[in-house]
Amino acid sequence: MALPPDATLADVGEFGLVHELVALFEQGEQVLVGPGDDAAVLRIRHGHVVVSTDLMVEGRHFRRDWSGAEDVGRRAAAQNLSDINAMGGRAHSLTVGLAAPADLPAAWALDFARGFADECAAVGASVVGGDLTRADEVVIAVTVIGSCTSAPVLRSGARPGEVLALKGRQGWAAAGLAVLARGFRSPRVLVEAYRRPEPPYAAGAEAAEAGATAMIDVSDGLVADAGHLAEASGVRLDLRRSAFEIAEPLRAVGSALGADPMEFILAGGDDHPLLATFPSADAVPGGWLLVGEVLEGEGVTVDGAAHVGDAGWVHF
Repeated sequence: MALPPDATLADVGEFGLVHELVALFEQGEQVLVGPGDDAAVLRIRHGHVVVSTDLMVEGRHFRRDWSGAEDVGRRAAAQNLSDINAMGGRAHSLTVGLAAPADLPAAWALDFARGFADECAAVGASVVGGDLTRADEVVIAVTVIGSCTSAPVLRSGARPGEVLALKGRQGWAAAGLAVLARGFRSPRVLVEAYRRPEPPYAAGAEAAEAGATAMIDVSDGLVADAGHLAEASGVRLDLRRSAFEIAEPLRAVGSALGADPMEFILAGGDDHPLLATFPSADAVPGGWLLVGEVLEGEGVTVDGAAHVGDAGWVHF
């Protein structure tokens, strides 16, 4: 049925909204039982099962006056799909929970679902279930399930003497967030980068096949996430500023805000590129950017020195 354009979640009700949402999610061949039962049933043909969960809270991770519902849906899906990508795997199934105020327009929930489904379609993944409940603010909980046909690439495999490489756009979302926080909407390319990240979904499996020894997706900030990899591997990672080309939109925003545009790259999150270590430069696949090296020691340095600047996203 077509919902009235001004209908709220309270008007539609849980089961009415579930009926509308289920119709938006196509099911892949791995789905034996999809939405509608007590649990989904999936077919895993071979390899390792990989699972990750993430949350988005209104006012903390997104604002409805900064991003449309479809944008929020794409971001919610992208950050979860990227976690499977960072293991060298492919996501195939997701569940999504939505808690929201009763007066939230039902159209917002449906637009969110459309954006979420569109992002999942980019990797051929299916939305196989979820849950709805009332809350004082919008909260989104996503669980993603994927598989690795070879051994998953962990954060703990880097060794001294290896190289550090990056695949994907970095710093653009952070610059877009800085623009929005100042009340502006341009450069539009940066605002859109924040609203709709473009993770390199094919790069995780590519890195695994090339022999990547450790890998992580950059969601909290390049230095911050490199720190997680360094800690897990018991090594020091040294990033090189000279490896990065600062795109003109980043320079423009840095100039307008009186900020160093390199900090968008070093400290910014939400672009979801992949950061990986490889045994040597010769092992790095084409299209990846060599950004540093793995050394004895601990932590992360930039050009051999401690990074002085924003520490990246802090969850608490």
